[in-house]
Amino acid sequence: MDRFTAMQVFRQVAQLNSFAEAGRRLGLSPAAVSKNIAELETHVGARLINRTTRRMALTEEGRIYLDHIVRGLDALLEADQALGSIKAEPSGILKVSAPMTVTLTKLSAALPRFLARHPKLALDVHLDDRRVNIIEEGFDLVIRASDNLGDTSLIAKKLAVMPHVICAAPSYFEAFGKPTQPSDLTHHNCIRFSLSGHADIWEFSRGGSTERVAIHARYSISSSLAVRDAVLGGFGLSLIPYPYVENELREGRLQRALDDWDTVVTTLYAIYPSRQHLIPKVRAFLDFLSEEFRGWSSI
Repeated sequence: MDRFTAMQVFRQVAQLNSFAEAGRRLGLSPAAVSKNIAELETHVGARLINRTTRRMALTEEGRIYLDHIVRGLDALLEADQALGSIKAEPSGILKVSAPMTVTLTKLSAALPRFLARHPKLALDVHLDDRRVNIIEEGFDLVIRASDNLGDTSLIAKKLAVMPHVICAAPSYFEAFGKPTQPSDLTHHNCIRFSLSGHADIWEFSRGGSTERVAIHARYSISSSLAVRDAVLGGFGLSLIPYPYVENELREGRLQRALDDWDTVVTTLYAIYPSRQHLIPKVRAFLDFLSEEFRGWSSI
């Protein structure tokens, strides 16, 4: 048994959740994939994958083994690429998934400048607020706003922390008054961003105490830009990331409320498979993102 190959096969099977797809990625027949897994299980003396004709799942031993070999395989890859990738020019197609509002607010105007720096690189950006599967859908890098990343087999680089603010148009506050404490929100017309992890409960803290307010919204929508439009139109108020409304607040088209309370924050990450840690095109885009998001989220 070639143990290095067997470990690579096991990693691909575990991350793709498919023997067939792992074989296609590695150029191996289904029989060769099964043989490598069986020989690896014999070597370690434990069953790593439970499989039937319809499904497969890692055993507890398999999850532990995967966590360890990922680090080892990545270290070997980094050693091989340590010299070459530093000098290599980014090239090929970089496939990226990014949230729509973050991209349109901050990145879309800058992306052509990134491409101008790297003439051998092509960029394929998918604007999507859903939680994509970076491995199965073939992305090189995902930009994700999240409070819970979940998959520990991926590398996550923090780009920015986005504080949220309660705000509305001046006309709305003139008609309905400003809330002076979080509980007042139950009497206001709240606009709900449905994809948020805190869509239904808005949380506030001050002086060591925390208040959580259940939101009952007449208007719920899966776009932060649409939330901003509704707020600007005077329909109601909302809890929205500050960078999305920074200009409107500065110009007076929106006003803040409850600004003596701390609200939730959302962390923005660049996430990528650890096996691609030193690929030049990913490294170049990470450097670009770090530049663009530096200091972006401060109030």
